[in-house]
Amino acid sequence: MTGILVTLIGCASAPQIQAKPTITEYPTLERPVVGCAADERPFDCDRRAILALQGEFQVTFNFYETVILKPGYTRKGPKHSGAFEKVVLIEDSGKKLSFQHLLVNSSGEEIKHWRQDWVYESLKNWSYVGDQRFEQQTKTPEEIAGTWTQLVYEVSDAPRYTGTGKWNHKYGVSTWTSDRTWRPLPRREYTTRDDYQLINAENRHTITPQGWTHEQDNTKVIRTSDQKDTVLVREFGFNEYRRISGYDFSAAMDYWQATAPFWAEVRTHWSDELAKGSTVLAFPTGDNQLIDGLFKLAEDYKQQPDLRTHQSKLDALFKRFVKTESKTSK
Repeated sequence: MTGILVTLIGCASAPQIQAKPTITEYPTLERPVVGCAADERPFDCDRRAILALQGEFQVTFNFYETVILKPGYTRKGPKHSGAFEKVVLIEDSGKKLSFQHLLVNSSGEEIKHWRQDWVYESLKNWSYVGDQRFEQQTKTPEEIAGTWTQLVYEVSDAPRYTGTGKWNHKYGVSTWTSDRTWRPLPRREYTTRDDYQLINAENRHTITPQGWTHEQDNTKVIRTSDQKDTVLVREFGFNEYRRISGYDFSAAMDYWQATAPFWAEVRTHWSDELAKGSTVLAFPTGDNQLIDGLFKLAEDYKQQPDLRTHQSKLDALFKRFVKTESKTSK
């Protein structure tokens, strides 16, 4: 799938398959939603809810600007799109779970999509602060007791945004709500406008009988060169992952099985860089040179599956596009 890029309004950056969202309906697979038993540890309930994120889904992305906050602003129209995604568990170490999203369009073209990690009681993790910069944030044990931190990554496994919160299993429904954090503009925005620079967001994930949902309470923020912020407009996002049967995800799994060791090495590179303190992506928002380079190397790896053969080119990409500073903030 070299050289093709997928355009989805719900995504940050992605290799581009120009295709209209399909409206084909595939049968829904319903599953019972299980909360917490009376004698069950909350940690175990949380893990069960998070593990329910995996599966095969038809996804809809919907975004609506709601409350105008800046005088003279005109509300933009809603944005909608869709996709077919298979979510696979790629790591489970107990207190950390990692899921890779794999997309297949109606023509059978695949793409390694975004990734989400869930970490229990994370004392330190990176966080977006604006201007393509990510910094290590440290919390106290009291602050993170019982919480899970969700870390969201681009298709290139570059960091995107984080959020920390607790799962609530009241009434047998499992819902996780994050704190408010910064996030960069997604593709649906930076490809069509340049009148704001940041999103301040609260995220909510709910496990449903038909799959799961992702609700977003976003505030779009203008940040000037002197670091002053002005709120522009609020936005509501509703993304639904409906578990289905009958759709062919084999192309995505074939791609993943052929390239997973390469992408594991990419994740290791990112972990090493992010652990240094302050990480800057040395390219403007929307520049796909790093993405294109990594996906080209992944295709090369498919042809010659020996990491040593491609290591120097991978190192060179990180040296060119990722800068780090020894700095820690709280």
